[in-house]
Amino acid sequence: MSEEKMSAETYVVSGGRPAHEHDAPVNPPIILSSTYRGAGTVDTVSDKVYARFANPTWEAMEEVVAGLEGGTHGLLFPSGMAAIASILDLVPVGSVILIPKHAYMASITMSKDLQKRGIAEVVRIDLEDTASVIAAFEDAAARTGVTPETVDYAAPKVLAWLESPTNPMLEVADLPTICAAAKRLGVVTAVDNTFATPILQKPLSFGADVVVHSATKFLAGHSDVLLGVTVTSNEDLYQAMLHHRITNGAIPGPVEAWLGLRGLRTLALRVERSVHNAQRLAERLSEHPAVEEVRYPGLPGSNGHELAKKQMHGGFGAVLCVVLRASDEQTQRVVEALRVWTPATSLGGVESLIERRRRHGSEPDSIPPSLLRLSVGIENVDDLYQDLVTAIEQVIQ
Repeated sequence: MSEEKMSAETYVVSGGRPAHEHDAPVNPPIILSSTYRGAGTVDTVSDKVYARFANPTWEAMEEVVAGLEGGTHGLLFPSGMAAIASILDLVPVGSVILIPKHAYMASITMSKDLQKRGIAEVVRIDLEDTASVIAAFEDAAARTGVTPETVDYAAPKVLAWLESPTNPMLEVADLPTICAAAKRLGVVTAVDNTFATPILQKPLSFGADVVVHSATKFLAGHSDVLLGVTVTSNEDLYQAMLHHRITNGAIPGPVEAWLGLRGLRTLALRVERSVHNAQRLAERLSEHPAVEEVRYPGLPGSNGHELAKKQMHGGFGAVLCVVLRASDEQTQRVVEALRVWTPATSLGGVESLIERRRRHGSEPDSIPPSLLRLSVGIENVDDLYQDLVTAIEQVIQ
């Protein structure tokens, strides 16, 4: 069966394997070498030369993630932020970065740092208001003079950084409409697909130019490795990100790459179980009297539910937010009273993690002080629910 005809559930297990030959290993080996033999003229396409340029251990995971996302080129990085930097650092002086009002805070921080250095202007956008997003694209394109004919993917004058669902407020963007408008205007689009994973959503199929993941999260899936990955089918973007990785030394370790691929093998199963648990928890918690709001696109009647139904297949993700009818101090005590849930930042592991997001001073005031972000794992959902309810009822009278 060809890779094109395989389901994601099959490809995530079978992709990136060594050749089907007698006595070949089932798993790709870990290649530990800082350099490669060679004496002739260097062919930059086929020769590995030096470990900052290439390592066969990376290539297997790059191949699988690119195949899952429907892209032609995958690039592995030592962290999600290194992957993000390989895109954001491409913008030239005088550029505009459009980024959601709610997004991964480190992405916003990196964008603001570019603004402080006089490289780019940062414009915040509301992804739930598609018309205003397109208007912001039109304004940025007009002010920078970019057009579809003049767009430089290796040095984008206007870069739209998108998330859907957003972190942590789980807003859903109309990605097909937004990406189509970007193409029409010469705006380059990057989508952080960490929350959805390619099991549930493929932004490249909606017209996005590049997809980025913190592979630390769902892709590797075991809270034991830092990795990032980008995927694109645009040759100019790929070459620019590859150049960034080589020249900045933003390379993953081969052991980390091997661990990431091992974790990736169970992605489909883990996502299926975690999404099932998240949906049930969202439904049950929304009925609890101590809960003011549950933010989860899988809840009928939520702002992004109908849009998410069209864009996400197989579920609505394994992250949800709960706003308690409580003070920030009470909310923190609820977290401390939990026994099954682990109080920690990050997400996407097999274990369920919980965090009061406003404990981070960098979180904006638009995040409610009593908001808890839940990364739902693969445990028994009844145990997860009972642990939450017991802690809530111990603290909130």
